[in-house]
Amino acid sequence: MESGSIVFSFFLIFAGAAVLASVALYTRQPLLIAYIVLGALIGPSGFALINDTQLLSDISHVGIIFLLFLLGLDMQPAHLAHMLRKTSWIGIASSIVFALLGFGTGTLFGFSVMESVIIGAAMMFSSTIIGIKLLPTTVLHHKHTGELVVSILLLQDLMAIMVLLFLYSNEGDSPGFAMLTALVALPLLLLFAFGFVKYLLLPLMAKFDRFHEYLFLIAIGWCLGLAELAHAVGLSAEIGAFIAGVSVATSPIAQYIAVSLKPLRDFFLILFFFSVGASFNLALLGDVFVPALVLAVLTLAIKPWVFKFCLGKSGEDSATGWEVGFRLGQTSEFSILIAYIAASAALIGTEASHVIQATAIMSFLLSSYIVVFNFKSPIAVSDRLRRD
Repeated sequence: MESGSIVFSFFLIFAGAAVLASVALYTRQPLLIAYIVLGALIGPSGFALINDTQLLSDISHVGIIFLLFLLGLDMQPAHLAHMLRKTSWIGIASSIVFALLGFGTGTLFGFSVMESVIIGAAMMFSSTIIGIKLLPTTVLHHKHTGELVVSILLLQDLMAIMVLLFLYSNEGDSPGFAMLTALVALPLLLLFAFGFVKYLLLPLMAKFDRFHEYLFLIAIGWCLGLAELAHAVGLSAEIGAFIAGVSVATSPIAQYIAVSLKPLRDFFLILFFFSVGASFNLALLGDVFVPALVLAVLTLAIKPWVFKFCLGKSGEDSATGWEVGFRLGQTSEFSILIAYIAASAALIGTEASHVIQATAIMSFLLSSYIVVFNFKSPIAVSDRLRRD
């Protein structure tokens, strides 16, 4: 079969992932590591068995959308609003600290002021994928620790959207106009989502609830439809998918939808982590390894302390503060996207872009190890810690 075929690419990814996942399980390693390593091995910078990583990356983005949709299904709107109010200052204060950390480190390694600013912006956020993927669905999503993690991540996602809008504006509209559009669009999207669900979606589900295939289709259509609508009005598809989930969360059908979509979510998330490994240019590793390693180590060392301190000021106990800090102790998939967009807009050079990417990958790997070996998660190597 020709190497450019999507079927052949899927064969290589999922067969290779199955082999490396088996090795990872035998050696008691997190499965996420296997997917990222596979991407580096057979992607363009490795054996080049798969070259069209952009297509796979676009497909894998659907996994993130489904992940946020399923997350929303587990969140009661009133309680979520309360948690966001409580953690808003934590998200903002911690992001400022991390931005200064990235800016100072970038300046120390000789990057320009603009490149250091972009590096600082990329360090502000924690990974929604890592943070939520490693949360036990039935153990923490309905408990306080999970709620803290999710509310901080959601606030960071909103800030990340503001950064991305600013970067996009360098290729078009003014940043002020883009941000204003997003701020106006968000409450309107919320009103539309809850009204649509109450007066149309839930009555349809109740009328035809014995047709399981129909429920499956209508859930996917609602998730992707609101994701596209959010993207069209200047927000992110992820925010739209999350709102789609929250708007259905009060319905009894929510948990059935969540269980039905989990296999589909996992399929796309494997593609996401593969594309993270495949997107990195290994030829530049020697030039960016030291600054990326320094940034990754600083991130992993400082983020838990900052979150513990901030949560302590909010009245949380030390154990909760540590756990939230370690679960959020990495950079974000938004960091990789920031690097791409900033480089395409000629705001930073190739080396600075790869420093951000390498930092993200290193922090993904190291943070996953820390969480999987020390806290409850669905993929913990210890039976004592494995929860789903």
